[in-house]
Amino acid sequence: MSEFAKQAPRPSRVPATRVGGIVLAAGAGARMGHRPKCLLQLDGVSLLARQLQALSNAGINDVVVVLGHHAERIQQEACLAQFAARTVLNLQPDTGHVSSLRVGLQALPASFDAVLVALADQPLINTQDVADVVRAFANRPDGTHMLQPAVQGLPGNPVMFTRAVGQQILAGDAHIGVRQWQAAQPDSVCRWPTANSHYRTDVDSEEDRLAIEARTGQSLRWPADSGPPVPTL
Repeated sequence: MSEFAKQAPRPSRVPATRVGGIVLAAGAGARMGHRPKCLLQLDGVSLLARQLQALSNAGINDVVVVLGHHAERIQQEACLAQFAARTVLNLQPDTGHVSSLRVGLQALPASFDAVLVALADQPLINTQDVADVVRAFANRPDGTHMLQPAVQGLPGNPVMFTRAVGQQILAGDAHIGVRQWQAAQPDSVCRWPTANSHYRTDVDSEEDRLAIEARTGQSLRWPADSGPPVPTL
């Protein structure tokens, strides 16, 4: 067993009273013409603003948006949103979600009891969805320290875990993130079964965008200043 796997956090049933939020928004959007997916607008409201609203309304106290590609434009959107959030920059966004997660964890204050990690390109996540994850986390089985929605057995987002787990991730090697922690300590993970497909819905391609429009009857369009897609060579 690795040293990382041995560092299991102590079981705790104390309800999380202060929750930190991390929104991962550092991707290049390569499959969407190298445009920032979180600026897509669902019925005129950007996906980033919707995530920030959902987190704020669900009582998430501190929110950090991790930027990388398109940082300046996304930061402008974060500032325009009516829900306070700090932004931090991942200088190596092409290394994936793990590096962004670690940048976000480093930016959160030490006073939080738990952290909820959300993706910026999930268009259907709403306040109730976030609140349900927080409630499920508070009622998770004894001995578990991370909760992930499971829709028809498939992993969803957002994910929530204790401060001790966040500290373990940061103490591990640079490649350690949520998936690696789960693989090292599967018995400490609560796979929360739910039929809510919102947790599995994100926008990775133009086909995804059109499918979400057809499914919801709502418009999911680029803002006027997003620019034309960059051709893939």
